[in-house]
Amino acid sequence: MNLALWIVAGLLAAVLLVSTSKMVVPREKIAAVGHAGEWVLDFSPGALRAIGALELLAAVGLILPAVLDIAPVLVPVTAVCVALLFVGAATMRLRRGEKVTIVPDLIYLALAVFLAWGRFGPESFTG
Repeated sequence: MNLALWIVAGLLAAVLLVSTSKMVVPREKIAAVGHAGEWVLDFSPGALRAIGALELLAAVGLILPAVLDIAPVLVPVTAVCVALLFVGAATMRLRRGEKVTIVPDLIYLALAVFLAWGRFGPESFTG
């Protein structure tokens, strides 16, 4: 179970790190990739940088507290925040009518919930 939780944390951290590219890549370039990237046009460049910064902090919060053994309770707390981030992403996709592109967001949401449950419960770092 512990290994599975570490794998999920690493996967989510990698996804979040890749997603931070919205901080530096112009939104028009992201939107030009295809229908799945057009959502960025609904947000200002500043909002995209803020979302990217939150994703960067989340990627760090999923791994470093446990690795460094400094406030490891931040891992499940961050997992809850990541779950909320993906709830927002799924909601935005539903509002845009993007039913096909919502699937990855729901998968990442489920992984974040699993990680939060596992680290708050059976595989807690505190005991």
